[in-house]
Amino acid sequence: MTNISRETSFPPAIKSSVTTLTTLVFTEGPAVNADGTVYFSDMENNRILMLSPDGVRSVFREPSGRTNGNTFDRQGRLLHCEGSEIGPGGGRRISRSNVQTGKYEVLTEHFETLRYNSPNDICVDGKDRIYFTDPCYGNRSIMEMEIEGVYRIDPDGDVTQIIKQPDIERPNGIAVTQDARTLYVVDSCPTMGGNRKIWSFDLDDSGNPSNQRVVYDFAPGRGGDGMRLDVEGNLYIAAGIMTPRGPHESGLYPPGIYVISPDGEMQGRIPICEDLLTNLAFGGDDGRTLYITAGKSLFTTRGPVAGQIAFPHWNLS
Repeated sequence: MTNISRETSFPPAIKSSVTTLTTLVFTEGPAVNADGTVYFSDMENNRILMLSPDGVRSVFREPSGRTNGNTFDRQGRLLHCEGSEIGPGGGRRISRSNVQTGKYEVLTEHFETLRYNSPNDICVDGKDRIYFTDPCYGNRSIMEMEIEGVYRIDPDGDVTQIIKQPDIERPNGIAVTQDARTLYVVDSCPTMGGNRKIWSFDLDDSGNPSNQRVVYDFAPGRGGDGMRLDVEGNLYIAAGIMTPRGPHESGLYPPGIYVISPDGEMQGRIPICEDLLTNLAFGGDDGRTLYITAGKSLFTTRGPVAGQIAFPHWNLS
């Protein structure tokens, strides 16, 4: 794939056939189980749905606590960011489900006695540490905290606030390398002059970040939302928009999955002609199948290489 200067042209489209799997109202947070089942959030209707490998759609959980992001851990348990952005009933916590038994448990719903704002997206490193973002895009009067931040849950259950304002403005998507050495965070603030940056941080042996640097800046277009990594270390970022929502953003970046190298070189774009792109996940027998949530739809396509996937027995790296 050819590197393209964003000042002169759009990134090249990655040749792929994109298929619509199902349509709803506002989809988010896809996560793919080892058996091929896709779990994703139907935020407007306050539920988590699942799509079987043979295309049968069913309800996994309703109500869902307004779950936004989902991901699987290395034990095959499904992690949830229960938010509050769309309608009442938001859990404002991180929870976990055993998809085989149905067992549900809350991992954290307070930090130092204060409720989270609206947990948005989540990832797990190769040492079983969980990282999640906690912005507030909706009703800011609910905020008990003074900041919007990024948190780490250690395997023993301890929670640490590892990034906060003003170092980052409004954290959204998040991804971590499976070697637990690098953390990426989408900083997407939909205000005039707000950040539209992708940040990279080095992680030490305890999962503490340092050496903050910009990987890519989508300003003045619509910034990134969800994000994943492939086995070559490239970032796959759901970003862009067809119709800008106001003077705070432009149509510079059309909607799609933007593939960007760790050093910030634009590799290409998988076009998705729907607003708003929210998130994506890798799956399939070879880890190259992409599942993409955007607006009312769940899409699928094939990626050029496999994704970094939490299940150790897939061994795709």
